[in-house]
Amino acid sequence: MNVKYSFIVPVFNRPQEIQELLESFLSMKGDIPFEIVIVEDGSTIPSEEIIKSFNSQLNILYLKKTNSGPGDSRNYGMHRANGEFLLILDSDVVMPEHYVLAVDAYLKQNPVDCFGGPDAAKANFSDIQKAINFVMTSFLTTGGIRGKETSVKEYEPRSFNMGISKKAFLKTGGFGKIHPGEDPDLSIRIKNEGFKIGFIKEAYVYHKRRISWGKFYIQVNKFGKVRPILNSWHPQTASIVFWFPSVFTLGLFASLLLLIIGYTFAIKLYGLYLLLIFILSSVQNKSIKIGVLSIRATLTQFLGYGFGFLKSTYYIRVLAKQPTKVFPELFFD
Repeated sequence: MNVKYSFIVPVFNRPQEIQELLESFLSMKGDIPFEIVIVEDGSTIPSEEIIKSFNSQLNILYLKKTNSGPGDSRNYGMHRANGEFLLILDSDVVMPEHYVLAVDAYLKQNPVDCFGGPDAAKANFSDIQKAINFVMTSFLTTGGIRGKETSVKEYEPRSFNMGISKKAFLKTGGFGKIHPGEDPDLSIRIKNEGFKIGFIKEAYVYHKRRISWGKFYIQVNKFGKVRPILNSWHPQTASIVFWFPSVFTLGLFASLLLLIIGYTFAIKLYGLYLLLIFILSSVQNKSIKIGVLSIRATLTQFLGYGFGFLKSTYYIRVLAKQPTKVFPELFFD
């Protein structure tokens, strides 16, 4: 069967996520043919039995390979996919029923070769998941750079919800070895090759991050470390926006020191900002508890990213060290 869209999903030891994702595909509306390419990235807890239970209802191509990271696994799947467009998903997302229709309608009116959409939280997500989703998507925290039509910088699709034409994939070679950061790197290279990038507001996914506070800090700390590396690879993308979490972090510690000597104005400004986060999240999520958790998520995000960005800037920009030597945990062989 000819397919227009191939969904590419790398998975590592998360069969339960694959089950929830495939269950959501069963409700997909429309008669546009698509396939789901699942790439088992060296898992010791495979998804094969779960996938077999869906084979009679969905068009699934199941591939196995040795572990080499999500970027390389996506490339592996994209090379073997049959679709004209390759739709990249993380294994921890759940699909809304109109997703394919939204993508297809947009591409008919806007001939782009790369696109992305927002992430959202479903009503049955945990309070922590909703709080983290808020701070990862709010203009007040990330500036809208993770999937908003209005953003403080030029939009770069992210691999939890990203589409690429087969033509653009073959031209650029796909994802690199860095992780995280492989998705903005590819977005930049796609643009540099002259391809157009679009944003599809209606093509959102429910991003069910399975995460704790500690894991969230590690994740955003890696995001912070990656950005100076990307800026060194693509100097034209450097922006003052990326300094905001570091400035926030340093300013917070300075405010606490000033508070000790009786100067309260600076810490009051931070309190006002966090109060705004609390109010907006509480209203948006209809929950005071999630509003409180959003304050913690904001501080975790800014401190994790800010410290990571400063450390990476020092080693990469000041000492001119090789990223693979300083931060081997960010690269796959």
